[in-house]
Amino acid sequence: MSCFRVLLCIIFPPLAVIDKGCGSIAIVTILTLCGWIPGVIGALVILNKEE
Repeated sequence: MSCFRVLLCIIFPPLAVIDKGCGSIAIVTILTLCGWIPGVIGALVILNKEE
């Protein structure tokens, strides 16, 4: 995970997971709408998950 992705997670979480699929974008968007911190945490968890 690059520094650019981490910064993107902090600024706008749904944009950081755009290449991870539609489900990830939906989850992070819902979490971001519930609050900024849950969105950031969700995006970081999705980006750190190894495939």
